[in-house]
Amino acid sequence: MSRHVVAAVGEIAPGTCKLVTVKGREIGVFNVNNEFFALINRCPHQGAPLCRGEILSRLVSKSPGQYELTHRGEMLRCPWHCWEFDIRTGQSWCEPDSVQARTYAVEIEPGSELAKGPFAAETVPVAIEQDYVVITV
Repeated sequence: MSRHVVAAVGEIAPGTCKLVTVKGREIGVFNVNNEFFALINRCPHQGAPLCRGEILSRLVSKSPGQYELTHRGEMLRCPWHCWEFDIRTGQSWCEPDSVQARTYAVEIEPGSELAKGPFAAETVPVAIEQDYVVITV
C-alpha cells in the first residue's frame, strides 16, 4: 500500500468533501467535525458518484410523529437512489448486512514529518564551449 498527500487540513472545511484521484480511483475525503474519512466515489448499489451526494444526519423514529436527528453530518445520501451510508464506516443503512462503500485509511500528519531535510537540489553538469558578447542596457 502506498501513501498519498491529498490536501492540507484547511482545504476541507467541516461538513464538506473534497474529491481527489489516487491511482486512478476517485475518492471523497470528508471532514466530519474535524475528523477525516475517505470513501470511494462509487456507490456499491449501482455505481453512482456517491461522494457527490448530500451530507446529512440520520433520522431515527421510536414511534409515529416522534423523531430525532442523530449522527449529525455523518451520513451520505447517494444522488441516484437515496441510499444512505455512514461516512465513518461506509456501512449502508438500506442493506446493512450486505452493502458497504469502500473506505480508506486517513491520517493527519505535520508537514515536517512528511518531508524531512536537509534538501538538496538536483544539479546538472555545465560546460562552456564558446564565448559570447553580452551587453547590459
